[in-house]
Amino acid sequence: MVQKEIDSVKHRADVVVVGAGVIGLTIARELARGGAGDICLIERNGLGYEASFAAAGMLAPQAEANTQDDFFRLACRSRDLYSNFAASLHDETGIDIELDPTGTLYLALTDHDVVEIEKRYEWQTAAGFSVEKLTPSQAQELEPCISPNVLGALRFPLDVQVENRRLLSALTNSVVKRDVSILTGTSVESLRIEKDRVTGVVTSRGIINCSTVVIAAGTWSSLIGFSTASNKPALEIEPVRGQMISFDARPQVTRHVIYSPRGYIVPRQDGRLLAGSTSERAGFAKQVTAGGISSILKNALEISSSVAALPIIDTWAGLRPRAPDNLPVLGPCDEIGGLFYATGHYRNGILLAPVTGELITEAVVAGITSPLLGPFSPSRFDLVRA
Repeated sequence: MVQKEIDSVKHRADVVVVGAGVIGLTIARELARGGAGDICLIERNGLGYEASFAAAGMLAPQAEANTQDDFFRLACRSRDLYSNFAASLHDETGIDIELDPTGTLYLALTDHDVVEIEKRYEWQTAAGFSVEKLTPSQAQELEPCISPNVLGALRFPLDVQVENRRLLSALTNSVVKRDVSILTGTSVESLRIEKDRVTGVVTSRGIINCSTVVIAAGTWSSLIGFSTASNKPALEIEPVRGQMISFDARPQVTRHVIYSPRGYIVPRQDGRLLAGSTSERAGFAKQVTAGGISSILKNALEISSSVAALPIIDTWAGLRPRAPDNLPVLGPCDEIGGLFYATGHYRNGILLAPVTGELITEAVVAGITSPLLGPFSPSRFDLVRA
C-alpha cells in the first residue's frame, strides 16, 4: 500500500506520536483502534527504519532472563500477545509477519555456560515456565549443525521469532488504512508546555497544537527538549550500536533460533540466516566495522561451524535506545499532563511492541495506568525542564 502522507503540517491533532519505528507504529495503530481521535505520527526518517529495521526479530524473554523480575513479566506478557497480534495484522493487511513457533535453543559451550544454563533451568522450572534441558547428544540430534563442543542446552518452546521487516510493513499498512496523519522527514525539536500541560510540538516544519504527546522516538528521544529557555532534553536515552550479518543459507542450517551467551543465529523463511550482534557505545555513528563483523563471525562459528561456508549477502548496523538503568521508559509523565513516554526499549523493541501499544493506549484513552507500567515509569528519573 502506498503511504499516505499529509502535505503540510497540520495546526491541530488530538494525539501526536513522535517516532515511527515498531513502537510508534504499534501505538498509533492501537490509538486509532481505541478511538483516540485525530492522530498524527511524526518520524524524522521514514516509517519503520532505524533500530526496528535493523533488528533480528527474536521474541525470547526466557532465553535471555536471569531472574523473574518486573521486566521479565512484561516481556513474557508481550510475547504471549504476539499470536493474536500477528493474526490481527494479517486479517487487516494481508501481510504474514512470519511468526515462527519452532522455538529457541540456548547452548552451553564452556563450563561457565553450563553453570549459567543450570541456574536458568532451575528457576524457570520452579516458576512453572516451559523449558527443556537437553544433553549434548539430544541437542545435536535436534539441530545437527551445532558445535560438537556443546556441553548442554536448553530449549525454550515458547520463545519464537517474527520477520521484523514484514512486521514493520504490516504496521505501516495498518496506520495508513486507519487514516493516521503521517509526517516523515520531520524532526520534533521540542514540546510546548503551558501550566504543566502539553499544548503542542515544535517540528522542523512548524508547530502542531495538541493535548497529548507520546514520545516513542527511540534513541532520538533524547534530542527532544522542553520549550524552556535552556531547551534541555526531557530524558537522556543513549544510542547503543548493534551490528548484524546476513548469510545466504539455502537450504537452512537450522530450524531453531540458536543462542550462546555470546551470540546468536536466526533462520529466516526466505533462506537468509542472520547472525548478531554487538553492543557498542559509538554515539550516533551507525557504521558497520571490521571489528564488529569479526566479533559476530567468531561467535556464530562457535555456535556452528557450518556458518563458515555460507556467503555473506548483507551487513548493517542499528542504534538501540538505552535508558540509564537499561529498562524501558513507559507511561505518563507525572510532572506534565498529556505527556507519555514509550522509549528506551534497548534490545527489546520488537518483543515489547504489542504490550507497549496496549498499555500506552489504555493510559491515553482511558486514563488507566496499568500496574505493569509502574516499574518503568518516567518518574524514576529527574526530568530536566530548566
